[in-house]
Amino acid sequence: MLTPVTLRGRLVCLEPMTIARIDDLCSAASEDRSTYTYTNVPNGPEDTERYIDGALMSFAKGRALPFVVRHIETGRIVGATRFLDLEVFSWPPPWPPGVASGPSPSDAAPPTVAEIGSTWYAPSVQRTGVNTECKLLMLTHAFETWHTTRVTLKTDARNMRSRTAIQRLGAAFEGIRRAHVPASDGGIRDTAYYSILAAEWPEVRNNLLERLQRSRG
Repeated sequence: MLTPVTLRGRLVCLEPMTIARIDDLCSAASEDRSTYTYTNVPNGPEDTERYIDGALMSFAKGRALPFVVRHIETGRIVGATRFLDLEVFSWPPPWPPGVASGPSPSDAAPPTVAEIGSTWYAPSVQRTGVNTECKLLMLTHAFETWHTTRVTLKTDARNMRSRTAIQRLGAAFEGIRRAHVPASDGGIRDTAYYSILAAEWPEVRNNLLERLQRSRG
């Protein structure tokens, strides 16, 4: 199993998600919810408890590493994000060729591929440097600590705010997976896929650093 880590930057600190953060996350999610149309954001204490329980269950299975996002200047918890769909590729693979379903990652065998997702922020910190620094911290950990080969980012194809944010990171658009999963608004969503490869990371890192320098906290 992967050991939970804390990732600290100038604006934010990503702390391991725990059940003790119910009130903090509930408060962050209770601001103006109009920006959450296509995003799964818990609503109320009971829903927040279920949300955290689900994230911790995925962590216990070795497939996710969830964080809460602390805004350093104010000390407030302002959102959540996580690594998910963590996979280790081993050779020769013990599964059919073309099927990525290897063993759960650990500190000794970190993930070959990862996804960054389940991300949301309180409206008060949206369109600031918070998301940029969160992505910088997580991508740095993925590519420079785990030496991950690929990081995936995906979103509801209708969520143009999220798609624009992903594209500004420098991620490559891979396409649309149609009728992919249930949508947060009750329908079935098409999913827009993006990715960053290890060879692309230096350019993406420089882009994020430049964006962070220009952003407001």
